[in-house]
Amino acid sequence: MYRRARDTAALALPGTPYEVTALLNEQHYGAATYMTRQELYATYPEGREDRQIRKHLWTPPGGGESLANGVLRRATAFVDGLLTAPKRDVVAFTHHTAILALRAVLERRPVTELVDEARARKTPNAAVLAYEQAGGLFHARGTARPDC
Repeated sequence: MYRRARDTAALALPGTPYEVTALLNEQHYGAATYMTRQELYATYPEGREDRQIRKHLWTPPGGGESLANGVLRRATAFVDGLLTAPKRDVVAFTHHTAILALRAVLERRPVTELVDEARARKTPNAAVLAYEQAGGLFHARGTARPDC
């Protein structure tokens, strides 16, 4: 879990103990980690079109992972763990790409659909997405997000 997700958890639920899991880490960018988009395109121009048009399939150079494979696989493992664990309330803090993957799993929707939605209306920096588990499935219960 990235530091910013931990910081968000500490601010939102002060004093509450929490468990850290790598399953909800943001997309690993490999050799492109910490590069701006401009630096990425200048350094790896051959991946520009994939990154722009097929972002969910794009695999960052140098050992990165794609949204559709690596991140989605981890989000699926996280949700599978919830389905087999004793029933309890879970609050998950994560960021953009991992949110898209997690929503795809919880809402049983194609990740491509969520990527298209994120392009039309950027995923907010802060949102609360509430889901309820019933009958072995998760159902959206509500959403609170700032106007963007």
